Amino acid sequence: MVESADGPGPREVFELMGRHWLEGAAGFPGDLVAEDVVVEMPFAAPGGPRRIEGREKFRAFAEAGRAALPVRFEEIRDVAVHQTTDPETIVVEYELAGTVTTTGHRADASFIGVLTVRDGKIVRWREYQNVPAIAAALGQLPALAAHHADQAG
Repeated sequence: MVESADGPGPREVFELMGRHWLEGAAGFPGDLVAEDVVVEMPFAAPGGPRRIEGREKFRAFAEAGRAALPVRFEEIRDVAVHQTTDPETIVVEYELAGTVTTTGHRADASFIGVLTVRDGKIVRWREYQNVPAIAAALGQLPALAAHHADQAG
């Protein structure tokens, strides 16, 4: 891992995030999260927050979400990292693959994340989730479709 004098850069932090997820942990490794972190999920599932501010609020959200998600993540694949003009920010395309523990169904979903790391700490994470793929894997696609039909009508 390549680190600056101030800690790991965004590429290294994303690698650590991935290892954290594969270990079954929620959110991000605690020692890598800035106190004033901002986490945004513009395409979050219905009822979920779109923006969370602060390490403790995010930690509580992530732990509750992970406990409610019956998925064992087994692989992060098709990772493409794009450097931006800001050396503290990268755009990451990736796919999470795993097994739904309640059914044994194997599934995957694509994500795009925009990660900003300052002084070795995550200060901003914006994640674009493939909500229909996640809902399908969990057997919740009909409920998601019904929600969107209600919103449209």
